[in-house]
Amino acid sequence: MTNNLRNIRIRQALISVYHKEGLAPIVAVLSQLGVRILSTGGSLSYIRELGVDASSVEDLTGYPSILGGRVKTLHPKVFGGILARREVPSDQKELEQWDIEPIDMVIVDLYPFEDTVASMAPQAEIIEKIDIGGISLIRAAAKNYKDVLIVPCRTLYPEVLSLLQEQGGHTTLSDRKYFAAQAFKISSHYDTAIFNYFNQEANLPVFKTSLLDSPLRLRYGENPHQHAMYFGEKDSLPRQLHGKEISYNNLLDIESAIKLIHDFTDPTVAIIKHNNACGCASREDLTQAWHCALQADPLSAFGGIIIVNREIQPETAEEINKLFFEVIIAPSYCPGALELLKSRKNRIILQYDKDASLPAQEFRSLMNGVVVQDRDTAVENLSSFTQVSHKTPEKNQLADLVFANKLVKHTKSNAIVLVKDQMLLASGMGQTSRVDALKHAIDKAGTFGLSLQNAVMASDAFFPFPDCVEIADKAGITAVIHPGGSINDQKSIDYCNSHNMAMICTGIRHFKH
Repeated sequence: MTNNLRNIRIRQALISVYHKEGLAPIVAVLSQLGVRILSTGGSLSYIRELGVDASSVEDLTGYPSILGGRVKTLHPKVFGGILARREVPSDQKELEQWDIEPIDMVIVDLYPFEDTVASMAPQAEIIEKIDIGGISLIRAAAKNYKDVLIVPCRTLYPEVLSLLQEQGGHTTLSDRKYFAAQAFKISSHYDTAIFNYFNQEANLPVFKTSLLDSPLRLRYGENPHQHAMYFGEKDSLPRQLHGKEISYNNLLDIESAIKLIHDFTDPTVAIIKHNNACGCASREDLTQAWHCALQADPLSAFGGIIIVNREIQPETAEEINKLFFEVIIAPSYCPGALELLKSRKNRIILQYDKDASLPAQEFRSLMNGVVVQDRDTAVENLSSFTQVSHKTPEKNQLADLVFANKLVKHTKSNAIVLVKDQMLLASGMGQTSRVDALKHAIDKAGTFGLSLQNAVMASDAFFPFPDCVEIADKAGITAVIHPGGSINDQKSIDYCNSHNMAMICTGIRHFKH
């Protein structure tokens, strides 16, 4: 901010803020520089308590604050002083005609609308936290940035304080344009928050979001030559306890891992690679679950993401530590376990809140727009299943079918998942043919010496032909779960009935493209 064009000295400043924290040093510098200060209400009282002379806006306008404080600054003597163009003779003539003095600086901190909404305050209180005068001051001063410096938020106080001290109360055009950009960032965010509050009931088909926090710079994007940033509520991310900076791909896998583990209640370990589970098992304790999860694909597990839904004890950490992996995620760690897992300098160790609710909606960029959908929250259970075969699944098979159906929900389409004894045996994902997905899963199970006898199969969509059921049967699979809904469902059902296989339909499809 060193451009010397249109260097303007601040002679009069208007201060109207909700939060006073950090304001005192700015007020002190303005006073030292001989700047006349205008203020209102609580801001005026605060400034005077600091021992600094300030004039009331009410004295300037000749009107009191009215309507319970709803109208204080909305007056031509205020907005005329802000919006008047210094280089336009007619504007200057009107200032003289109406005895309006130019205002060179405006400092505003808006009513805390978002905080009030978050506090579950009554609607009447929320409505009163919709700032009118403040937002109008921000927009007016930002519009006239050529002549006026706008400070729209207390987070900018350190910057403006340095500016005043370094430049002796002078501002350049580039200074003012920078703060104007900050002003419209604040105003657009504020309006977005208000719109989203009202739109909860109006349900207007409009996509609006705004994030004020500085983005989290990621190590790189999908590839090292791509830059990447995370824009969002950083406090909602798992807390990092150790390791290197998180990358774009790390975040994608972390999200997939958390969404998957969210559906499991028993002690469970999942190993994620490229957004898919390459290992998953539920057991009485995490150590057992780890050994079982690793069996499905120890090759893919190398360098993967590990997530668990119980505290990690030292004995579990010791076993997990034998494998090279990039990220581990757990709700908590025993001190001894944490120290052991920290043995690798760059290993990313994260702590997540397993009780935290996941976002209700998901969105992604598409072409030159955004697609939005409800998050897939459906988790089927035994009560929602429909048995369509003559054969009834055995008790252990029913548990496996539930387990498999949860896993296939979080596997990229086309997806096939093979399970036995609450353990992922193999999966086929992301194939253009469901038959190819199944064949891939069967081959993979064989590669790692895992028997498919009496295993169950889950599919993320219906079977339009009986071919998958036939292939599964010949591999030793004895029970199948899928959404159903094909006009040819009966052909697959008939095959199951003639080959003593059990088949369950869920009625819900879980595509994951």
